[in-house]
Amino acid sequence: MNAFFEHIGSILQTPILNTSPLVGGDINEVLLLSTPNDKFVLKRNANSNLIGLFEKEAKGLKLLAQSNSFRTPKVIHEGAFQGMAFLLLEYVPSGSATPSFWESFAQNLVSLHRSTNSKFGLDHNNYIGSLAQHNHWCETSSEFYVTQRLAPQLKMAQEKGYVFPSLDRFFKNIADIIPKEPASLIHGDLWNGNFLIDVTNRPVLIDPAVAYAPREMDLAMMQLFGGFPRKVFEIYDEAFPLPLEWESRISLWQLYYILVHLNLFGSGYLSQTQEIISRYS
Repeated sequence: MNAFFEHIGSILQTPILNTSPLVGGDINEVLLLSTPNDKFVLKRNANSNLIGLFEKEAKGLKLLAQSNSFRTPKVIHEGAFQGMAFLLLEYVPSGSATPSFWESFAQNLVSLHRSTNSKFGLDHNNYIGSLAQHNHWCETSSEFYVTQRLAPQLKMAQEKGYVFPSLDRFFKNIADIIPKEPASLIHGDLWNGNFLIDVTNRPVLIDPAVAYAPREMDLAMMQLFGGFPRKVFEIYDEAFPLPLEWESRISLWQLYYILVHLNLFGSGYLSQTQEIISRYS
């Protein structure tokens, strides 16, 4: 075992017997660590441009846990060794969804979104994927969405050469459309690859991009790549009614996530981006 894993073993106060790769994202190496009595998940990254990536992820997981809604993997340690940043997490063995799973998911999401704040934002910036996510405090939902979500991503896209006409009119129009609700704690990147099912049939959230933000953002992201049945949204809306015409705003909230994909993966997301901007301009 090399020096890195000896260091991890010293943190855990137990030897690492073996490691095996786990399915992860495009950013980090994700490993399952086996010790004599337990298993752990290790995420590591040598990219010096992603300053504080795991620190922010750890904060996000802890904030989600404090909401007493979803289960999250316990954060064991976050640090760096020999130029390699790492995050050490509880290993959550996988189970299978039973018929009650989606009702639990919806109710947990309601509990998460009932964690509110007087302002929109967060006390620190974080990441969505490998891109910086801005969280400066804002008084209103529209100010937050325009200045902290859309504008930074649009600026990044424009610097890559993409063109978006009528942005001033677009921003003015959506400011009138976005509902005036309290800021909810949201996961922030809630697609179907960012939750697990544990052995007791509970949903477990991973890879957060948290903020106090419009709760419709989570619901819109859940519908961008599929993977969530209609009953989740029906149960959620019955327990915590959404503002009128919320479904008409789904593509508006999805715009942020599509812009993230445009900036990460290229022009395949350009026409979808331009179409949504045109629709609201």
